[in-house]
Amino acid sequence: MRGIFADRADAGQQLARLLMHLRGERVVVLGLPRGGVPVAREVAVALGAPLDVIVVRKLGVPVQPELAMGAVGEDGVFVINPEVVRQTGVTDAEVAAVREREQVEVAARAARYRASRAREPLTGRVAVVVDDGIATGATARAACEVARAHGAVRVVLAVPVAPPGWTDRLAGVADELVSAHVARDFTSVGQFYEDFSQTTDEQASGCLLDQVGWAGEVAPAIGQVQLAGYLTVPPNALGIVLFAHGSGSGRKSPRNQYVADVLNAAGLGTLLFDLLTPEEALHLANVFDIGLLARRLADVRDWLRAQPLPGVARGVVGYFGASTGAAAALWAAAEPGVGVAAVVSRGGRPDLAGDRLEKVTAPTLLIVGGEDHSVLDLNLRAQAMLRCENRLEVVPGATHLFEEPGTLTAAAALARDWFTRHMVRS
Repeated sequence: MRGIFADRADAGQQLARLLMHLRGERVVVLGLPRGGVPVAREVAVALGAPLDVIVVRKLGVPVQPELAMGAVGEDGVFVINPEVVRQTGVTDAEVAAVREREQVEVAARAARYRASRAREPLTGRVAVVVDDGIATGATARAACEVARAHGAVRVVLAVPVAPPGWTDRLAGVADELVSAHVARDFTSVGQFYEDFSQTTDEQASGCLLDQVGWAGEVAPAIGQVQLAGYLTVPPNALGIVLFAHGSGSGRKSPRNQYVADVLNAAGLGTLLFDLLTPEEALHLANVFDIGLLARRLADVRDWLRAQPLPGVARGVVGYFGASTGAAAALWAAAEPGVGVAAVVSRGGRPDLAGDRLEKVTAPTLLIVGGEDHSVLDLNLRAQAMLRCENRLEVVPGATHLFEEPGTLTAAAALARDWFTRHMVRS
């Protein structure tokens, strides 16, 4: 029998035509590794949406592994089907053992895909879960459950091919079920593809990187000093956000890398760089010299504006600062004529910018953890000194480093919305 699809890319293109009603919504396309990722890539391109993987493992009943009693996903997400557990008599200890084993596998697989980018946040967004086909549907079911547990307000399960009755079997799993082809002679997914060769981890990761217009290491030369940075420029970027890190941190901060990934998915470029050289960072006097850090930030901004970056809104920059880096960002934004579109402080010390706060003209967002009481008080005092458009957002349950589940995601979403609104305006 001749395949309906030439390959997974062709299948994704055919599937995308059935999903165009989602274009313009806050969509994240999630491919199931590995074969679902190249299909999902075509859907993401058609919808103009960010592409990510959804790493899940179903929890099989110990005596009947093909029967799913739940699922686990990244960030410790755990969903369970109490009815299956009750009917099969699985004990709490057995559930715990299966969960622990499968969570280890999730972590190993996620590490391969998250080496250079964090998970795309799903809170408040439409999750389009894509695989290269449905057979039993157990993995797709698990993926939809995990997507919803991660905060998706709506879940769409989309596949190029499925067997008869698949919508009845998966009713209630997703808000919408879409298949490009329902085959009565279904025996396996592969029979409907001319080319159904195995997708490697490298190929799946390549699909994710394809969405980045340009990304790589850069070395801004500031006078006699050469700094280290990582620049990411999505296609048709609205502008570039420069990250000013706090003391003891740098361009490899996992929290700031996560925020940068969220901004990249929204069409914003990012430059994560070290404000000091390794030798300079050995001296605490430099680490807490806000004036020095602010000058470095301004110099790197000027260096960036001089670079040929096709497709980027010319000269539109924003500052994102954490801890002492927030003070440096506000200090630099207070200089006359800098043309900074927006400033965001996460868990910052804006008070260290002193009376320069009164001279900041860029719209400024202060994000503070609800449990970071001393820093919250400092931010309230600093906000009272700002004369520009400003807002203070408190993330409930978050401490200074936003390590609590969901708190960094909330902070990143606030930063994304602030930058996109004001950088588009610029």
